[in-house]
Amino acid sequence: MFNLPFLCAAIIAFIIVMYVILDGFDLGIGILYPFVKNHQHRDIMMQTMSPIWDGNETWMVLGAASLYGTFPVVYSTMLPNLYLPILVMLAALIFRGVALEFRFKSMQRRFVWDTAFAVGSILVGFCQGLILGTFVQGQAPLQAPLLGFIWLTPFTIFTGFAVIVGYALLGAGWLIGRTENDLQATMYKVAKILLIILTICLLIVSAWSPFIAHEVMERWFKMPYLFYLAPLPIATAICIAAAFYSLYRRFHWWPFILSIGVFIFSYIGFAISIWPYLIPYKVTIWEAAAPHSTQVFYLVGVVILLPVLLAYTAYSYYVFRGKVKHDPHGHY
Repeated sequence: MFNLPFLCAAIIAFIIVMYVILDGFDLGIGILYPFVKNHQHRDIMMQTMSPIWDGNETWMVLGAASLYGTFPVVYSTMLPNLYLPILVMLAALIFRGVALEFRFKSMQRRFVWDTAFAVGSILVGFCQGLILGTFVQGQAPLQAPLLGFIWLTPFTIFTGFAVIVGYALLGAGWLIGRTENDLQATMYKVAKILLIILTICLLIVSAWSPFIAHEVMERWFKMPYLFYLAPLPIATAICIAAAFYSLYRRFHWWPFILSIGVFIFSYIGFAISIWPYLIPYKVTIWEAAAPHSTQVFYLVGVVILLPVLLAYTAYSYYVFRGKVKHDPHGHY
């Protein structure tokens, strides 16, 4: 019974990682849209993701449902604090989805759908960064007023910007692997700039976090934790250096893979910073857990559903593998 909440939390953590990686790169493509003026290149960018983007967002739905079912206290406590960024994020996802469906069908108003796609992608990334920053700073009251603004601080705004940069890097890495010629060459240059900016953002967030959350200072900069956790920032630095090298050597898929590595190491660092809390730094995963029978019911369902979703995801990416050529009509 002690380990059941931990198992549910671990599954939800895995689902979130899958969402961030898979939906992160297609959000990144939208974030990069304003910086690509060639209409054929924009067509190709969208064609690399159009067959798979909706499957990517399935992971968000599964993660939200899993959190609601297994840790309902988090919903009742954190949602009132985060109503506005969550509502903006959902609205942006709707506009972005509409733009994905209509862009290839509306020739005269294509610029409208291009704008909706780009703005929606940027807003989704920024709102997710606001939510992430709110969790790190850990200032959510257990009794929150409606439409509170604890999510709007200099730190959360910066984490919102950092998430936008990170998603853009994932998008550039994906496009390097799926495209060729001029667009691919452009993405190599863009990815180098984004990797530099993301490295600076990670350094700033790492230095800033201990000063806004005492628990982070205790976790990362006090012995013996400092000794035990030192391999994680070292591994992150190695991953960043390898990503720079892969861009310099113009490898096709390694920039994307190593960008995923940077995200995963950063995610592990975030998890370590707030462990064992789900409402930092007030309610632990065991205190927030649903009744034992509810968690068992959830695990039975997820044991069936998760392999199916993984198989579907792997198969869809396998079917739509390879380089993408320009198609003025798109493909869906």
